[in-house]
Amino acid sequence: QVQLVESGGGLVQAGGSLRLSCAASGSISNINAMAWYRQAPGKQRELVAVIINSGTPNYGDSVKGRFTISRDNAKNTVYLQMSGLKPEDTAVYYCAAMKSVGWYWGQGTQVTVSS
Repeated sequence: QVQLVESGGGLVQAGGSLRLSCAASGSISNINAMAWYRQAPGKQRELVAVIINSGTPNYGDSVKGRFTISRDNAKNTVYLQMSGLKPEDTAVYYCAAMKSVGWYWGQGTQVTVSS
């Protein structure tokens, strides 16, 4: 089992920045990729960013150029730096870890962007 704990969400004005953190614990060996997803009310969960073991990041089209995913292997933590936030970025943000047996999910952290 992998436990994921997100933090750093909150309320921010449009144009502002936030940094989300995701601390992983438990059976963290053989994690192939770490990702951030988000889900807004009434919408499907969507991929925000993913970083694979090689360190290569990929981003959803709606956040390219504004969000940056990174990781600190020594701390078993993944970050999502969000800049230029827009009201449409409002959602619950989930951290996820991918292993060969499947995905593990955190409990989510709320990000609210006011206009």
